[in-house]
Amino acid sequence: MARPLDTSTPLGREADAFLEALSRTASPATVDAYRRDLAALLDFLDRHDIGDPAALDAALLRRFLGGERSRGLAPRSLARRRAALSRFAEHLMACGYLDHNPVSLVRTPRVPRDLPRPVDVDALARFLDTPHDGSPLACRDQAMLELFYSSGLRLAELAALDLDDIHARRVRVLGKGGKPRQVPVGRRADQALTDWLSLRGALAADGEPALFVGARGNRLGHRAIQQRMRQLALTRGLAEHLHPHRLRHSFASHLLESSQDLRAVQELLGHANLSTTQVYTRLDWQHLAAGYDAAHPRARRRRDSDDT
Repeated sequence: MARPLDTSTPLGREADAFLEALSRTASPATVDAYRRDLAALLDFLDRHDIGDPAALDAALLRRFLGGERSRGLAPRSLARRRAALSRFAEHLMACGYLDHNPVSLVRTPRVPRDLPRPVDVDALARFLDTPHDGSPLACRDQAMLELFYSSGLRLAELAALDLDDIHARRVRVLGKGGKPRQVPVGRRADQALTDWLSLRGALAADGEPALFVGARGNRLGHRAIQQRMRQLALTRGLAEHLHPHRLRHSFASHLLESSQDLRAVQELLGHANLSTTQVYTRLDWQHLAAGYDAAHPRARRRRDSDDT
């Protein structure tokens, strides 16, 4: 847990209010990371005797981020720090302290896109089809695995699911920024959910709304889900490290290879920008080239003429 913010200044109190509001839609890990980022900003401003939210401008924030870079902060951490500042500036705009977002004028080094390699389709199928003992915990684990791969959910999205988010062959999730979307549930995932729901009452505490619960009957946390996936990969003989984001990446890559519909994959993943999906799925050049050859009239012309 990140240390508490200094709320002795108006800026500190607004930062605390911002994080409180953020905690209602973002994961605890995101809130803790943003709290560290804003604590670093407040320390910087305190050294310069600045406590007025209206004093934040591009020059000041550029000095802050430049100093963070000089002391060795990695590009990825700088990019997240900038993102936290931008979200906080939007909060200050909504509260009337700022008339524009000064962070939009500040740039940080480009972050390398390190993406997990998707699990091989056949290896993943064998992993998911491995029989289990039918216990409530085993059925719960199978339902989580199938739902991750069937619907491309983020870890925070799956952990936050409640019973009333599940409908006939679809699930309603809250994505980043509290943006809702509905995604389909495949046949195997639907059956796994049915099996789990028939046994969930043996574990769930009275009145617990969470779809996935632990042995004590309460909502299953992020770390517990990650640990279960690592353990299942070992016990089922998957010779690769498995985590929720890798299943999400496998979902996107395998779906894109089959459908070649980038827009559909973007919607299913809940990406605001198509460029994110293009990088996230690491487009296969062969699939793109095949689609081009099949669809573009100037690509077909040479082949058609060669046939005559």
